[in-house]
Amino acid sequence: MNADLRINADRLWASLCDSAAFGAIPGTERGMCRLTLGEADIAVRHWFVAACEAAGMTVTTDQLATIHAQRAGSDPALPPIAIGSHLDTQPTGGRFDGILGVLAGLEVVRTLNDAGITTRHPIAVIDWTNEEGARFAPAMVASGVFAGAFTIEHALAQVDRDGVTLGEAVAQSGFAGSTPPGAQRLAAHFELHIEQGPVLEAEGLEIGIVTGVQGIRWYDVTVTGQTCHAGTTPMALRRDALQGAARLALAVDAIGRSDPGASLSTIGISQAYPGSRNTVPGTVRMTVDLRHPTVAGLDAMEAALHSALAPIEAETGTTIALSPVWSSPPVAFDDRVIAAISAATRRLGHSHRTITSGAGHDSVYTARVAPTGMIFIPCEGGISHNIAENITPDQAARGANVLLQAVLDYDRAQDG
Repeated sequence: MNADLRINADRLWASLCDSAAFGAIPGTERGMCRLTLGEADIAVRHWFVAACEAAGMTVTTDQLATIHAQRAGSDPALPPIAIGSHLDTQPTGGRFDGILGVLAGLEVVRTLNDAGITTRHPIAVIDWTNEEGARFAPAMVASGVFAGAFTIEHALAQVDRDGVTLGEAVAQSGFAGSTPPGAQRLAAHFELHIEQGPVLEAEGLEIGIVTGVQGIRWYDVTVTGQTCHAGTTPMALRRDALQGAARLALAVDAIGRSDPGASLSTIGISQAYPGSRNTVPGTVRMTVDLRHPTVAGLDAMEAALHSALAPIEAETGTTIALSPVWSSPPVAFDDRVIAAISAATRRLGHSHRTITSGAGHDSVYTARVAPTGMIFIPCEGGISHNIAENITPDQAARGANVLLQAVLDYDRAQDG
């Protein structure tokens, strides 16, 4: 049964520390900036590929530069059990979001090698391209193409703030492959991740067994008024785009508070133009992020957002254009994968609870095409997407051991 098998906790932590050298933010203890297919991301990819090849894995990439490292199983007819997440980060992110999931997969393979164990299924460790969406919107674009949510053409056409397309970045990275995303079937997809929220830590629990992911909708907003002189234009005659944006921000906040414990709303970017101290802004560009565990809840939030626009326009003399960018519906994970994670957690004696993910992950999309599940470990203060993001070596090891045991259980239980 291999019930006593454990990962090498020191080796996993050393891998996490080694990977953090690529994109570390100077002057911070743990800050990371590793944007998709930028210099630091390319460097950590080379490091990761070398580590996988040293572990005896065969490494390939697809047309979106997603890295697929595979360890052979005893039955070559079976599709691989995948352990996937991402190595890219937010502009001022931490060293564990996504990264733990990829390097824990590598550590699972290394542990199996050390123990001389060959699984029935191949084991694949995947670094999905552009999970964060920090350089190219939308987020989770490579796993989205893999699952058929986006076309490859749509993904490659996405443009960063400097006018570089994802297709150009892939071509320049050296990681462009010929395999179409989604060409290989997966037996399952497991993802270990920090919670990115405070629930597990607040309740003193060691493991979160993730049952699904709440729905997300993104919008771009342009508020248009009239640029004019700050010293010569009377207040009553102004069409101040920033005042329109400010009122919209209040409306978005109210929408996020409309269903306590379920609804969430965020304005993550707000930029006023022309950006002069003594000029009334004529344009504001901003983003809106709405989240809810149900489709009905998301629909209600979106309707409230649309209803808020006309009164603000009338009050401020502005016009507001709302453009949908991305929609990710609520996801329920696979019962068989959840059962394997639950059994492993109980067998290892870890305190735990079921939990719904508030953040989007690549598993949102793999769940459309393969049995999928996630494991959460707590993070300090629930902080993520932040240079203060932190976990302990023991927390990383607990999560990786649940991952190892769950993958072994699933491998034994499934026929492929």
